[in-house]
Amino acid sequence: MFHRPLILASTSPYRRALLARLGLPFVVESPGTDETATGPEAPAARAARLARAKALAVARRHPDAIVIGSDQVAALGRTVLDKPGSAARCREQLGALAGRTADFHTACALVGIDAGIDAAHTDLTRVVTRPLTADEIARYVEREQPFDCAGGFKAEALGVALFERIESTDPSALVGLPLIWLAGALRDAGFAVP
Repeated sequence: MFHRPLILASTSPYRRALLARLGLPFVVESPGTDETATGPEAPAARAARLARAKALAVARRHPDAIVIGSDQVAALGRTVLDKPGSAARCREQLGALAGRTADFHTACALVGIDAGIDAAHTDLTRVVTRPLTADEIARYVEREQPFDCAGGFKAEALGVALFERIESTDPSALVGLPLIWLAGALRDAGFAVP
């Protein structure tokens, strides 16, 4: 049995709910990292950098723990789609996505300083949005208010009705944490994951 504490370096309720699926005891701690872009950076590289920075920030405070950091960067072509933060911005993002394909890069890092663990993975999910009318977008935004979600939708809820298809090797990655990879990494680190 593994006795090192497991910490999720995130304040995201979506990541917390995803990690809870694995049935392991864990605590949540804010990493307090700066998520500002550092100049021109590919979306996948930005997600990987931030996931590792979050894990390291918390691992330095708890060197005996195993820490999970994660980050997601969505991109429509060369345009990064951040969390919209407001209804107007959400409608704008969904309008840009309508009838197009966006890439969601979800990175995860597992760090244990005392245990010598430093593993990372980035998952790519392609989301093909169906053509949407302004009225459909407005109704969706009013009903779900996904202002804290990259791209402006919740794929795990009503947002799934906005898509033609989702192309992914791990459906949990689109919600914010690639559980297939993480379950394996935690098993490799000694945790009893089924």
